[in-house]
Amino acid sequence: MALPARHIIHQGPVLASIGRTALRALGQRLQKPQAEAQPRGPLPGPEIRARIPPLPAALVRDYLRHVGGDPAAYRGTIPPHLFPQWSFALAADTLRALPYPLLRVVNGGCRLQMNAPLPAGEPFEVRARLESVDDDGRRAVLRQRIVTGTAAQPEALQADLYAIVPIANRAQAESEGNGRPARPSKEAPSVPARARELAYWSLGPDTGLAFAMLTGDFNPVHWLRPYARAFGFRSPILHGFATLARAVEGLQRGLFAGAVDALRVVDVRFTRPLCLPARVGLYVDGHDLYVGDAVGAPAYLAGTFEQIVK
Repeated sequence: MALPARHIIHQGPVLASIGRTALRALGQRLQKPQAEAQPRGPLPGPEIRARIPPLPAALVRDYLRHVGGDPAAYRGTIPPHLFPQWSFALAADTLRALPYPLLRVVNGGCRLQMNAPLPAGEPFEVRARLESVDDDGRRAVLRQRIVTGTAAQPEALQADLYAIVPIANRAQAESEGNGRPARPSKEAPSVPARARELAYWSLGPDTGLAFAMLTGDFNPVHWLRPYARAFGFRSPILHGFATLARAVEGLQRGLFAGAVDALRVVDVRFTRPLCLPARVGLYVDGHDLYVGDAVGAPAYLAGTFEQIVK
C-alpha cells in the first residue's frame, strides 16, 4: 500500500497541537528549572469539549486497510481504535498547564471501553480531562480520560490514556532527597509459552510514517531515523496505538470470526519500543493478549480483553 499522503490535509488539529507542545517545551527550557515539578491546579482538571465533524470515508477505509482491518465489516460504523485521530489534540490540551517536559512523553498504555458503536457520517461530541498525576520524582504518570459519543449515545467510547514523562534517573531522584522511596523498575513481560498465535505482521520501515499520515501523530520518533537514534533507538519506533489497532483487528479476525462488535474492553500496556522494520505476532492466553517476536520473547504490548456478553 502506498503512503496515504492525501490524508494529511485532515490532520490540521493534531499538527497544530504538536506545534503548540513544541513551543511550550521551548519555553520551559528558557525558564529556570523548578525544584520539583507539580501539577498546577486541582485534579481532576477542567473538561475540554469539542464537536468533531464526520470523518471522511476514504480516511477510515485506508486506515482500516493499513492496520489489517476489513472496511466492509465496519459498514456504517467507525473503528473505536481510530480515536487518536479525533482526540489527540484535546488530550494534548489537557496537559497544557503542567510543567513537565512534554516532548519526552512516552505512551504507557490505554484502556478502551466500547459501550456503543460509533456511527459513521455523524459528528462526535468529545470530552477530555486530566484525571490524575502520579509523580514519584523519577517519572510522572499522567492519566487522561477521553469520552466520545453522539447525541443518541453520549458515552459510546471511553478511553483512558496513560502518558509517562521521565523526570530524573534513579540516582538523581535519590540525591534530591524527595522523601519518597524509588520504585523498583519492572521487567518487561514476555509472551507466555502456552500462548497461541492469532496473527503475524511484517511491518516495513515506513509503517510509522503511514500511521502518522492517517492519524496526524507526526512525532518524528515514529518515522525519522536520525531523530529516533538521538533518543536512543536504533530506528523509528511504531506508535503504541498502531500496535493496539492491529491487536484489536487480530482479535476480531482470529477469535470472533470477523465480528467488530464483540469486544467490550481492551486494556493494554506498551511495554517495549517496537523498532521498525519488524516481524511480530499477536498471541493470546485466555483473556490475556501480547504482541511479540515469538513465544517466550519479551512483549511489546501486554494486556487483557473482555467480550460482550450477549
